[in-house]
Amino acid sequence: MNRKYIYPALIILVTIGFYYFEENFDGSNTTSEEVHDDTKMNFYYLPTSTTGSVITHNHYTLSYAEKHEQAEWVAYHLKREHLSDNEFKRPYFQKDRKVGSTSADWRNYRKSGYDRGHLCPAGDRRFDYDAFEETFKTSNISPQNHKFNSGIWNELEKKVRYWAKKYNGVYVVTGGVLSDDLKSIGYEAVSVPKYFYKIVYDHSSDDPKMIAFLMPHEDSDKSLKEFVVSTDEIEKLTGIDFFPKLDDAIEDRLEASSSTSGWRFW
Repeated sequence: MNRKYIYPALIILVTIGFYYFEENFDGSNTTSEEVHDDTKMNFYYLPTSTTGSVITHNHYTLSYAEKHEQAEWVAYHLKREHLSDNEFKRPYFQKDRKVGSTSADWRNYRKSGYDRGHLCPAGDRRFDYDAFEETFKTSNISPQNHKFNSGIWNELEKKVRYWAKKYNGVYVVTGGVLSDDLKSIGYEAVSVPKYFYKIVYDHSSDDPKMIAFLMPHEDSDKSLKEFVVSTDEIEKLTGIDFFPKLDDAIEDRLEASSSTSGWRFW
């Protein structure tokens, strides 16, 4: 090749390389030993995906439902040492580049009347700024009524943090109940769930326990206990098998229970 063409060709190749790197590399692929341990735990406890689009980040895993432009579930381990009062500057919401179809743009929520409600709460990831920032991917949000988001749902999130401290860590799965009859917001038609669920699994002792909540998407002054259901009930609504890798006898017993025994509510 003539020398005068070599340098322009090299410049073009380097430019293409940088563009590919920027578009496809996610810093979350570089993990610490602690994150690696969490990821292994996530894989063991992951629910089934009805969409086949499972995305693993450093500090949570999700199953993305393109039809509804949000996750059908987000799963993560909340350890006692994750709990922190760190105050970080709130970052901008960003699309999730790991989602093949790309997650919905945050602008769908603008003037919609709904909050960009976190599924893995930012408050659960204050131990590190990168972990905190990771919760601001749009694959981790769902449209939530403000009074619901800041009220009963926030109360439940705080209770989960209390349990994580008391029981030396819990495993959490949360999401909206996604169905064909939902209204939507924005130019990408982001579905607005009528119900949200949260399942908490305490695996820290020889006698594991599980508690599940199913909440209508509305403001409420009811006690959290009034929203307790069995995990089996949520599985019937969603078509998701939440703990398929647990021993069958343990899974059947825990998922059938709607008891609050052993869970401190005060």
